[in-house]
Amino acid sequence: MQLQAFTTKRLQLIAIFLAGGAVLYSLLTRLGFLMPLADISSVVCLVSCQPEQAFHPPVKGNQLLNYNRPLQTALPDNLSQDGISVLVEKSKFRLTVFHKLEPVKSYPVVFGSSPAGDKLHEGDRKTPEGIYYIRDLYPHSSWSKFIWIDYPRPDSWREHFQAKLSGRIGWLLPIGGQIGIHGVPAGEDSMIEQRVNWTWGCISLKNQDVDEVYRFVSNGTLVEVVP
Repeated sequence: MQLQAFTTKRLQLIAIFLAGGAVLYSLLTRLGFLMPLADISSVVCLVSCQPEQAFHPPVKGNQLLNYNRPLQTALPDNLSQDGISVLVEKSKFRLTVFHKLEPVKSYPVVFGSSPAGDKLHEGDRKTPEGIYYIRDLYPHSSWSKFIWIDYPRPDSWREHFQAKLSGRIGWLLPIGGQIGIHGVPAGEDSMIEQRVNWTWGCISLKNQDVDEVYRFVSNGTLVEVVP
């Protein structure tokens, strides 16, 4: 009986330890202190680590394509939700919705308050560059809508560790997360019009614009961010 009770207690302690470890791992991963285990082979290049290739063709000029036209009427009648993708050009303060790699409509946007360069760690106020996918989207109490992208990806982790190895950033800095596309505080559209980079790294549109984009994207929609 004593042996059975001792064994049961050990199993209970092991279960508590494993559960606690899983919760801690989940928290540290979410906060950007640990990379997901599923990404390790990609981060250390045990699988192909070729540089990302541009997904979208360049949008000509610096103008906003079809900005005064409703997105619904600019999109083709034979709309394919899987064909929707988004290109964000930081240097042009422009977000363009594509359908089957054809540009459809552009919107003015602003970025993190330190916009030049790629994001390397939490708090650097840079907007990450690369190819991402929408992981969730939901109404937001302060910025109308929030379209959450899946930063950090394996490429993000690789650049983060390279920056630590080279001494560009400190070893204790987390990579960060919670990057997305959202609106502005109510009545603050002028920040977009005046190109005020005000966020901590997110991409910000006017509220009426993010509301419109929100209707046509979904989980898994590709978002490409270029310098």
